[in-house]
Amino acid sequence: MISIKRASWIEDEIAIKSVRISVFVEEQQIPFEVDFDTQDATAKHWLAVDANNQPVGTARMLSDGHFGRMAVLKNYRNHGIGRLIMAAASDYAAVSGMRDVYLYAQLTAMPFYQSLGFTPYGKVFLEAGLEHIAMLKQLSV
Repeated sequence: MISIKRASWIEDEIAIKSVRISVFVEEQQIPFEVDFDTQDATAKHWLAVDANNQPVGTARMLSDGHFGRMAVLKNYRNHGIGRLIMAAASDYAAVSGMRDVYLYAQLTAMPFYQSLGFTPYGKVFLEAGLEHIAMLKQLSV
């Protein structure tokens, strides 16, 4: 059983970092200082935990609706956890009065985000050495 909770950087920093370090720093070889920036302290965070309350996924949203840092541990992928995190983040954004949310998707994740209603725009660009595309989703408010 997976549950999604709104997380606090102050209270949940260790849990959030455990997932992001595993996925971004170790698996994708993104430098620690690139993944972790000053925006973590003010961002809204979500944490997916398993039945033993162990962190298995996370994401954040900045105040302008920029969704990012979505990470699910390798053994937990393709089980709908990313969809649950996105649903929680989208619900939060809509309730907060945001008209849309956007993200920079790794090209390999573009079909996943398209299945959630995001539309790509602009040109492919490099971020942290990986190809990304900007994507936008309009929310019903």
